[in-house]
Amino acid sequence: MAVFFAYISVVLIWATTPLAIQWSSDSLSFIAAVCARMSLAFALAILIHAFLRQSLTVYWQQRNIYFAASLGIFPNMPLVYWAAQFIPSGLVAVIFAFSPFATGVMTLLLLKQNPFGIKRVLALLLAICGLLVIFYQQLHFDAASIYGVVGILLSCLLFSFSSVWVKKLSAASAQQASPFQQATGALLFALPGLLISWWWMDGSLPVAVSLKSAGAIVYLAIVGSLLGAVMFFFILQRLSANAVSLITLMTPVLAILIGKHLAAEQLPASTLAGIALVFTGLLLYSPWAVRSWCDGLVSALSASLRRSGDGQSGAQILLEKAREDVARYK
Repeated sequence: MAVFFAYISVVLIWATTPLAIQWSSDSLSFIAAVCARMSLAFALAILIHAFLRQSLTVYWQQRNIYFAASLGIFPNMPLVYWAAQFIPSGLVAVIFAFSPFATGVMTLLLLKQNPFGIKRVLALLLAICGLLVIFYQQLHFDAASIYGVVGILLSCLLFSFSSVWVKKLSAASAQQASPFQQATGALLFALPGLLISWWWMDGSLPVAVSLKSAGAIVYLAIVGSLLGAVMFFFILQRLSANAVSLITLMTPVLAILIGKHLAAEQLPASTLAGIALVFTGLLLYSPWAVRSWCDGLVSALSASLRRSGDGQSGAQILLEKAREDVARYK
């Protein structure tokens, strides 16, 4: 139940972050906005450490894991902030839905596990066609959108590489770090690179910060970078990297609705058609959720039958039906 709650929470948080990222840059440069967000999140994490009286030496002992996790923040987050200047927040989430494919490639390269088959390759091609439909419309109206498209695609690769690398290093580690330690360690190792980038690309303190930017930065720091990161690493410890990457299947629709209603963003019919193609391809690529649900149902019914004996004919019927569903989806 805790994993389910964390999974749904991350879906909701990731659905709101694209628009919040754009709002945070309302009165700040993109690099200043991301530095302010991560600095505030790190300061809060240190305060929690001080309150709990926990030592910071653990972050050096498992520095390889925290460095791998930090790649999801730097250089990934400045890339996301920069790219978000050129495309609507809903499309940021749609393009990021490509990450299950990128995670599959990283799983093949780093974990030596091949998640691809003929069906998944066809699903990948279908999703790419959907992405091309979406990008064509964006590029037709604004040539600068190519920067946003390329930036978010590169971010997908960084996010997938970081997730799979963390999964690999954590599996090989004798001591398991807590999700809070992973979130804090990622911020600790990413912050120097963020600050150097801010000094190089901006280097000036803002004269005035709008309420829109300030509110978005506080929200992203507390909910996106601290709470969301803790929940992300919590489910990453308990699920495969491919399963975690499928969160991006659920966020685009929510992000599009949020962007449409809060930022008055317009999406043409062709973009919606492209989104439908992407979703179709991704769902064909990843039917694991249905299989997992059926497997869980079979396990629950089997446990119930063992507790109550063999006289429950209704439960037996449900068990047989669940087994048929598992066989069908496998």
